[in-house]
Amino acid sequence: MDIYNEIEIATQRIRPYVLKTPLLKSKELSKLIEGEVFLKLESEQHTGSFKARGSMNKLLSLTPEERKIGTLTASTGNHGLGYARASEITQIEGCIYLPTNVSPSKLKALKNYNVTLEQYGTDCVDTEVYAKEMAQKLGKIWMSPYNDPQVIGGQGTVGVEIIEQVPDLDTILVTIGGGGLISGIGTYIKKNNPTIEIIGCEPENSCEMTLSLKAGKITDMDVELDTLSSASAGGIEPDSITFNICQKVVDDTILVSETSIADAIKFMVHTHYKIVEGAAGVAIASLIENKDRFKGKKVVIVICGGNMDADKLKKII
Repeated sequence: MDIYNEIEIATQRIRPYVLKTPLLKSKELSKLIEGEVFLKLESEQHTGSFKARGSMNKLLSLTPEERKIGTLTASTGNHGLGYARASEITQIEGCIYLPTNVSPSKLKALKNYNVTLEQYGTDCVDTEVYAKEMAQKLGKIWMSPYNDPQVIGGQGTVGVEIIEQVPDLDTILVTIGGGGLISGIGTYIKKNNPTIEIIGCEPENSCEMTLSLKAGKITDMDVELDTLSSASAGGIEPDSITFNICQKVVDDTILVSETSIADAIKFMVHTHYKIVEGAAGVAIASLIENKDRFKGKKVVIVICGGNMDADKLKKII
């Protein structure tokens, strides 16, 4: 498996269908660390997150025979939106399984696309397990949100753009969920400049990758707590290829509290007039809470998405 090659292929393959997102210099955060801080605004990507990249690359990589079969996935948010858009553009039959308690706003957004929506269970893990079983039963191609070389390849194009936009950086902060985004970015960055530090960021309430990297094996939390970073919450598949990649490319991880995540979201609203989701707040908080660690450095923070629920945002502000 050559993830770097997948990223290079994806860069050309998905170019007509995704945006090259802006890299905004944050004066406030640069002043905080007495260095330079840039925000990679994947919140401005199609469907509001980086997930538009991986889904598009996966579907475009399918053979004509596979396209006829159709695909199936499970999601409660950003992956579903990216997948729905990619299915519509490629005209490949798509189906998304959702928990029965999915938020009305997310369900409404998904209904804007030409995909089949099915609901099962009240837990996203149960929904995903059932969806995988249905994919096998129906003979559909299963599409993982992160445990897939082409999906990782698509997410890795974020790293390609970062190097083009600011080649002489020191550190990249990336929020970790299943590990697809940081696996892709880290693989591309380390191949081109091994001295650049790749730091994974997680909420204290859901930090499976940090625990797994420390244990040397995929590990679940004893108790999964609620987090504002819903897009990164949840466990890692037992056979996930992202874990082995993260072992090679992630230099360190940082954990942040729910209070810090909320403060980071408020910071973006009041300082940069931008709405970001909880997962993006995790990476921002990781720099703010560790300003001395990054003193004098040139840092890129990946703002992974901007799909924040309006009611949650009101409460935070």
